Amino acid sequence: MQLHLIVKVDADALIAYGHVMKASNSSNMVVLAWVKLLRAQTSVLAAVEADLKAAGFPPLSWYDVLLELGRAKTHALRPKELEARLLLAQHNVSRLIDRLMARNLVQKNPAAEDGRGLMVEITHEGHDLQRRMWPIYRRAIERHVGLKLTSTEAKNLAGLLAKLT
Repeated sequence: MQLHLIVKVDADALIAYGHVMKASNSSNMVVLAWVKLLRAQTSVLAAVEADLKAAGFPPLSWYDVLLELGRAKTHALRPKELEARLLLAQHNVSRLIDRLMARNLVQKNPAAEDGRGLMVEITHEGHDLQRRMWPIYRRAIERHVGLKLTSTEAKNLAGLLAKLT
């Protein structure tokens, strides 16, 4: 945590003052890119979340869970598999699954192969919600990303980000 704060403070100083620190210019640009990437993510996600909320839909994390379950071959995943796909902490995924179950969007079933584990499965209602959310989500992506980039810029950005993943 503290390292993150130090980098953030140094990066903010670099951005605010255009100050060239003692480190190499290349290093400064990497820090600047990092900060811009995090700020862009935060800004765009908040805008997309606001669009979903304005349309009466739940948070984007609900869509993500439903999408991953819908993509699974059996439309079900173990909670650990879901965690890995979502990159959320276990306790966050558990709470999210509980909220989705309360709305009948997912259900838990015993794992067929071992009977001890649980599988989280998307319900018909879950498929329906995900299907209804997608047009709003797609428009939000277009509004908050697509309208700000040319198709060439979007292609270049996708290529650059692919290098990080």
